[in-house]
Amino acid sequence: MSRELKSFGLTHEQFNVMRILKGKAPEMMCVKDITGRMIERNSNVPRIIDRLVEKKLVKRQTDSNDKRHTVVQLTPVGIRLLEKSTAGIESLMKNLLVVTEKEASSLNTLLEKIREKE
Repeated sequence: MSRELKSFGLTHEQFNVMRILKGKAPEMMCVKDITGRMIERNSNVPRIIDRLVEKKLVKRQTDSNDKRHTVVQLTPVGIRLLEKSTAGIESLMKNLLVVTEKEASSLNTLLEKIREKE
């Protein structure tokens, strides 16, 4: 997976932030909320966002409702790259992990139970 993401110039953490932002699009998200949704809890989200801003994949601004917060949103370039990289990852996963729809549903139910306990 790392090799596939690297071919798009992304790290796992950057890809994760972009997917989180895509899930909230077209709304902007507060950095604190992005941090709370990260897979890897020890990630330095402000640094990750800095790198994504440098690549012009996300834009960052001060929240108009609360000047203490910074909000982030995918750019059109970021959306296109995310779509391409997601297709690449999905193709890779189809070849690596073969589970039935029923198994995937069971796994999803178990993961939701784990998330509820956090």
